[in-house]
Amino acid sequence: IPLLAALSVTHGYLPPHPGATAIALTYKADIGLTMAYGIVVAIPAIIIGGPLFGRMLKRIPTNPPAEFFPEHNQADRKELPGFAISIFTGLFPIILIALGSFSHLIFPEGSFWLNALRFLGDPVVALMIASLIAMYTMGIRQGKSLREQSESVEEAIRGIMMILFIIAASGAFKQILVDSGVANYIADLTADLSLSPLVLAWLIAGIIRLVIGSASVAGLTAAGIMLPIVQAGDVTPELMVLATGAGSLMFSHVNDPGFWMFKSYFGVSMKDTFRSWTVMETLVSVIGLIGVLILHWLGH
Repeated sequence: IPLLAALSVTHGYLPPHPGATAIALTYKADIGLTMAYGIVVAIPAIIIGGPLFGRMLKRIPTNPPAEFFPEHNQADRKELPGFAISIFTGLFPIILIALGSFSHLIFPEGSFWLNALRFLGDPVVALMIASLIAMYTMGIRQGKSLREQSESVEEAIRGIMMILFIIAASGAFKQILVDSGVANYIADLTADLSLSPLVLAWLIAGIIRLVIGSASVAGLTAAGIMLPIVQAGDVTPELMVLATGAGSLMFSHVNDPGFWMFKSYFGVSMKDTFRSWTVMETLVSVIGLIGVLILHWLGH
């Protein structure tokens, strides 16, 4: 549960995850600032939805598949990359994005170093550079040939193709809402509501998640609906990214592939999946919204 709480928060509202990044691009939010706010919101969400909630759960009978327990000998462990280089490789794109977002605090506008860091901090460029570094630290440095690495990359691309199709389809659906005027119509309907745009974005994403199941589709569709409100300039785009992403995690159930992955991989019953996975997802969603509202209140 602690592991999955952290993964869910990252999946829902922390760039550079593709779903959260796509929502940020829709709102034209600063990726680095979204990451900074997101880390502040994510820490309590992960702690409460992970170890604290996990301790409250009664022991759940599990029957995970044998693939979860591969046999490793000591020679295999020696071939693994070290802890420090693994952490550095994983955090490298985040470091670049953060440098690009906050470099204006150090360098004057229009300077060479500011433009260079902003270029390197672009999410696409940062992830591309990080991938090349990973090919060295996790590949060449470990004695893997370029042929082996190309096979690894090919296998990885096959593994993420369905996720890319889902994100692309939800992005297309979002654009239909924008171009057809549905988003503006909903914005006009909600203009007189006393409800905060942050809560509204969270609610819309949560309802779509409940009906459709996919967090990525829920987040991007809600972003398309809420875009006119963000463009009106009444709310911080970065906080809207987090509120929308948090709503997209709400109440995972039988129409969510993640629900069945948890149930199958850990070999738990349907009832236990609801009272563990579903409750954990709802917790990180609600705590995420509370964190966003607190940041909004402190900013005003």
